[in-house]
Amino acid sequence: MAIEKLVPIVARPVGPTLSKATLSNMVAFDVVTIFPEFFRGPFDFGIIRRGKEKGLISIQVHDLRDFTLDRHRTVDDRSFGGGEGMVLKPEPIFKAVESIRQDDRTEVVVLSAAGLRFNQAEALRLSKAAQVVLICGRYEGIDERVIEHLATAEISIGDFIVSGGEIAAAVVVDAVTRYVPGVVGKEESILRDSFSDPAAETPLVEHPHYTRPAEFRGWKVPEVLISGDHEAVRNWRHEAALKKTEKNRPDLLAGWPDAN
Repeated sequence: MAIEKLVPIVARPVGPTLSKATLSNMVAFDVVTIFPEFFRGPFDFGIIRRGKEKGLISIQVHDLRDFTLDRHRTVDDRSFGGGEGMVLKPEPIFKAVESIRQDDRTEVVVLSAAGLRFNQAEALRLSKAAQVVLICGRYEGIDERVIEHLATAEISIGDFIVSGGEIAAAVVVDAVTRYVPGVVGKEESILRDSFSDPAAETPLVEHPHYTRPAEFRGWKVPEVLISGDHEAVRNWRHEAALKKTEKNRPDLLAGWPDAN
């Protein structure tokens, strides 16, 4: 059964309703997984849904088992050298990517706990690609020949283990989509998010936020935020972001002379 019938994500938009400028800026995401049903929900909300509706991104989910050659649709096998767990075979992955990939400029990303840690700079880089293929790892991992000879990047979303690359793929698609021009209404708001300026001397977490009521259970909003003094607000937010970074992510400030 074709994956488009299993997971009605979105067809890659083409035709007269899209301008050449839109097509040139559009990012096509292709997700390769053994659990395509996982993506029935995550790609139908928020920023990702908005990007699809505007024709600025497209998403296709591909069942890796559709690219196998045996009647059992085998995607994994035992690891050479022994050990627990199974390893995803190279043949179906190569076949899938080679049939999906538009050209040699396509980003082919393996999602793996052993990869480079994903960050905002990498999200920005991937947002400039016309096509991003995401390969979801499972079991003990993926045959290393996929990483050495097919992938353009190997990415981890953090120093922890999840059961597969599907969750990581959803994270990457969301983070990259935010950088696609036109998806976020006020694009300057992206640069106010935590870590969102890759050119900054040091990445700070975002400053604290407050909303009405100005006083809740005796806890008051900082006076400066309701003072109307925009310069004072900017200074307060910078200092507050620095303090929060020192508390929660001191590793980001390592080697930064102005942190002390």
